[in-house]
Amino acid sequence: MTDRYDIAVVGATGAVGTIMLKLLEERGFPVGKLRPLASARSEGRKVVFAGREVKVRELTAGSFDGVDIALFSAGGARSREFGPTAAEAGAVVIDNSSAFRMEPNVPLVVPEVNPDDVKWHEGIIANPNCSTIQMVVPLKAIHDAVGIERVVVTTMQSVSGTGNRAIEELFSQSEAVLESGEVQVGVYPHRIAFNIIPHIESFHDSGYTNEEVKMVQETRKILGAPDLRLTATCTRVPVFNTHCESLNVQTAGPLSAAAARELLAATPGIVVEDDPAAGAYPMPITAQGRDEVFVGRIREDESAENCLNLWIVSDNLRKGAATNAIQIAELLVREGMAG
Repeated sequence: MTDRYDIAVVGATGAVGTIMLKLLEERGFPVGKLRPLASARSEGRKVVFAGREVKVRELTAGSFDGVDIALFSAGGARSREFGPTAAEAGAVVIDNSSAFRMEPNVPLVVPEVNPDDVKWHEGIIANPNCSTIQMVVPLKAIHDAVGIERVVVTTMQSVSGTGNRAIEELFSQSEAVLESGEVQVGVYPHRIAFNIIPHIESFHDSGYTNEEVKMVQETRKILGAPDLRLTATCTRVPVFNTHCESLNVQTAGPLSAAAARELLAATPGIVVEDDPAAGAYPMPITAQGRDEVFVGRIREDESAENCLNLWIVSDNLRKGAATNAIQIAELLVREGMAG
């Protein structure tokens, strides 16, 4: 096993790819050679890593020779095209898209939840959906403690989950509304500024969106609970970064709010922020730039037996995407499975 690893970052100039580069440096990942990859229009641009400039290369089928770990965050189409190629070249692919998540031979991993699943990868490991990641960290602790019968989740997802164009659109639309100017709609089907859109990705015949279906399927796979009853409503809100979720969790056995606070506070990767009288509860402005999942507003649902309400906030570009991917890479290094 080598001490340093050659890393490719696919989508290095995008919203998540940029943070992947930042986190590799922040977390002291043992990078040997760095290979930033992007589309042809980004070729020749430079990114700064460890105090030096590194030139971005065009993503091609020959981009992965000698690469130990390939971090993909360039959309499902590119992942499907180039992910298997990277794996065949000998790299372990950690993919941030939905391309491989539900493939039976591809582990879907959140390191705080199911780290052992990396051991059966066949060259590709999937990073779950950002909203799934922040939900399963507290759910895993509760599931292990008393079991879970049913989950009802409503998400409030920031525009950064859609990418840089969506961030720019929220900014420009907000300016236009405040200045009584003309609002241009492009990324979303409706104006996002000062609005909430209950629509993320395409609708199925069932009336659920693809994002909602992904949350259900991915959670069952990660927790190893194929019969878990879970229903989701996903919304897009006019917040630049970090996602929020309201969870109603029906447990198989009794778990008081006080016991839940103690349980979750002791869970790696979770920060419990739950003192409403003092104005202490998770918010996007306090979770942004952090790698933990923040949980608050923990209370017993008085309308049902063995039921809790939780409020969960996490930085979707970090823990919901880039941080989770880097944590998987760190897990591979610890297990001697990289390179």
